[in-house]
Amino acid sequence: MIPASWRRLLPALCLATALPVAADPPAAPPSTGAGDPATAQAPVPPVVHRSAFDGYRRHADAAPAPWQRANETVGRIGGWRTYAREAQPAAPPASAPAGRGHAH
Repeated sequence: MIPASWRRLLPALCLATALPVAADPPAAPPSTGAGDPATAQAPVPPVVHRSAFDGYRRHADAAPAPWQRANETVGRIGGWRTYAREAQPAAPPASAPAGRGHAH
C-alpha cells in the first residue's frame, strides 16, 4: 500500500521520469556528402540479383528395391507389427492422471 503522502507525488514522479526520454530528439546520421541520398549525384551501388532458385535441385524418385530384398528388410525389422507401433501416438507419461468421463 502506498502512503497517502506519496499518492499525491506519484503523478509528478512519473511525469518527471518520462520527460527526459521523450525530450531527446533522435540523432541524425552523420552526412558524408558522397553517399548522401538527398544528393542527386550520389553514387549508387550496383544492383545484384540472386534468384531464389539458385542451387535448387529437382526432386527425383528413388529407384525401387527388388521386392525380395524389401520383404527381407521388413522381416528383419520386425514385420508389420513394428510399423503399427510406430504409427501409434506416444503413451502419456506415467505420472499424468488418467482421463475420466470418457467411456469407449
